[in-house]
Amino acid sequence: MNLIVSTISQGFIWSIMAIGLFITFRILDFPDMTVEGSFPLGAVTAVSLIQSGHSTIYSLFIAFIFGCLAGFATAFLYAKLNVPILLAGILTMTALYSINLRILGKANMSLTKSANIFNQFGLDKLPTNFNGIILGIIIIALIIFLLILFLNTEKGQAVIATGDNETMAASLGINTTVMKFIGLMVSNGIVALTGGLIAQQNGFADVNMGIGVIVIGLSAIIIGEVIYPDVPLSIRLITVVIGSIVYRLILMIVLQLGFNTNDLKLISAIILALCLALPTIRAQFLKTMRNGVKTK
Repeated sequence: MNLIVSTISQGFIWSIMAIGLFITFRILDFPDMTVEGSFPLGAVTAVSLIQSGHSTIYSLFIAFIFGCLAGFATAFLYAKLNVPILLAGILTMTALYSINLRILGKANMSLTKSANIFNQFGLDKLPTNFNGIILGIIIIALIIFLLILFLNTEKGQAVIATGDNETMAASLGINTTVMKFIGLMVSNGIVALTGGLIAQQNGFADVNMGIGVIVIGLSAIIIGEVIYPDVPLSIRLITVVIGSIVYRLILMIVLQLGFNTNDLKLISAIILALCLALPTIRAQFLKTMRNGVKTK
């Protein structure tokens, strides 16, 4: 039972990162590789600040700001210097590796002797692993609430229009460059915030902890969309959370079947590939069924 609760707790926390990725991947239609650098950026920033004596809340706030700056760098490369989308993200991600090493001073740092947000504000009095669930729900609810509020404003609608059809949005007088800056900064800010939370939950930060996070985020998004297709945008944000929990439960089941933990990245990639292929498989299956009925 503890294993299931722990898995759900991780699903809630990791879903925050997936919501950040959703902004660029689905709303802005921007395949952003920056997240693999901004995630550890948030982790090393939070851990360094906590070890320096700053509060956990302050460390997460600064992690969010640094993530926004990483998104700004990618947006600047793409929108101002005309660097291709993927290359802009890869360049920022690569540069962030050195920046993360500079911030941390070494490859990894432990938080075992320091306070973290998961054992503050009375969360340590909750049953094992329930602190992650409660904290995750609070942060997710706050982020989704603020995102829905923003997306329903004129500026938010302009961001959505930019992602839907940039040419049409520009013809309507929308400054699509500014919208990309906003989307990338908010997205990477949320991803870095998640990095700070995961580092505190795990008790350490490592400059390599961003490898593969984009697969985790995309898996949560795709699984949520497969389970709940054709729902309004506000509900899609919630389906990302559900997708993240389901993804973690699938991983838990796979590992319980005896698969080697060294194969976790391979398993994650296979799960994502299957989820991406599922709509095509389902459509092909339904088509075959309809053709079968007609021939009878």
